[in-house]
Amino acid sequence: MNNSIDDRFAAFVGIDWADAKHDICLQAVDADVSESAVISHTPEAIETWALNLQRRFKGQPVAVCLELNKGPLVNALCKYDFFVLFPVNPQSLARYRTVFSSSGAKDDPSDARLQLDLLCKHRDRLKPLEPQSAAMRELQQLVEYRRHLVGDKVRITNRLTSSLKNYFPQVLQWFSDKDTAIFCDFLSRWPSLQIAQRARRATLERFFTEHHVRYAKVIRKRITEIRKAMPLTLDSGVIAPNALMVEALVGQLRATLDAIRCFDLRIAELAGQHSDFAFFDALPGAGPVYAPRLLAAFGEQRHRYPKADDLQQYAGVAPVTERSGNKTWVHWRMSCPKFLRQTFVEWAGQSIRQSFWASAFYEQQRAKGKSHQMAVRALAFKWIRILHRCWQDNTPYDESTYLKSLKKRGSPLLKNLSITAT
Repeated sequence: MNNSIDDRFAAFVGIDWADAKHDICLQAVDADVSESAVISHTPEAIETWALNLQRRFKGQPVAVCLELNKGPLVNALCKYDFFVLFPVNPQSLARYRTVFSSSGAKDDPSDARLQLDLLCKHRDRLKPLEPQSAAMRELQQLVEYRRHLVGDKVRITNRLTSSLKNYFPQVLQWFSDKDTAIFCDFLSRWPSLQIAQRARRATLERFFTEHHVRYAKVIRKRITEIRKAMPLTLDSGVIAPNALMVEALVGQLRATLDAIRCFDLRIAELAGQHSDFAFFDALPGAGPVYAPRLLAAFGEQRHRYPKADDLQQYAGVAPVTERSGNKTWVHWRMSCPKFLRQTFVEWAGQSIRQSFWASAFYEQQRAKGKSHQMAVRALAFKWIRILHRCWQDNTPYDESTYLKSLKKRGSPLLKNLSITAT
């Protein structure tokens, strides 16, 4: 037993997880050798194993090291108060593995022993998992799942556009927005140009009116274009399969749009109940989409990010600087929570339209030869520093206050502003 082990824990466990089973390596605090076991990934097997440990160690804390900070196994283990989970990055474990194995080959039982070794010898460098409140964890999952649904919507509309271009390209010009109910309803009712041209004028007018097209001029223009349109092809071998594909994709798009609306309602309800929501909701460019995402990104545990650097690095917004000999190079941070980084970068892009200094900073970066993405990432880096200070001090962000601060420091950004900071 390593001398670094203290008596806060009755035992130490390393778990190498998998879909069907989990390899376990356990060492009691008063033992000199470890024990190995394998349990299946079922609620019953995990329950039996956990309760046996609870009885064996009389409910004393047990430290558990695993390559996860969320997922089914973490959800299962969090039910038991005596477990203290220490998540490690899979890449960290892989590098640790190469220290003892030149091949670096993965082996589940060996990985469980390595995790136990990490836990026993380097626990001071590992942070125990501190789950946030159930409401915050729900919000974090909801905003991430919503973003996945938006990605699905984009993929479906792209496929829909591709199919329509094969036989019915005119409809893409009549409706600029593809992710709308009117676009779906039009294609469901008139999936081809020939069918649309057979519709009566009164029927088309009623359709557009029922879908809140308010201007008679727009309705007349669309109907005229439908009447005058020339078919791209009359080949049934092209029209029939593509029309069927469009029908299938419209159904998927409609279901995805409905799902996004349901997520939006639940996210708005949940985020609005949090005491910090007003802070993020007032940020420039946040709106109903990014305000809940920023709230979920920061969370409610202010001690988790004592410095802005901690959040910048964890989110992957801060670049990585490497040095070797006389060489120094900076590169993109590869290992990070991708959705978290996406949240900050996407919101920073939106803030350019709403914040005077953010717009000036973006233009300044572009003038230096930075690409759009590089300039937005640099803006996200700067925003995190500002928000972190406000968040830690429980002080709402105020644009005029920040502009005064820039003026006091003599910031060159003020030269690019079209207004005077007062």
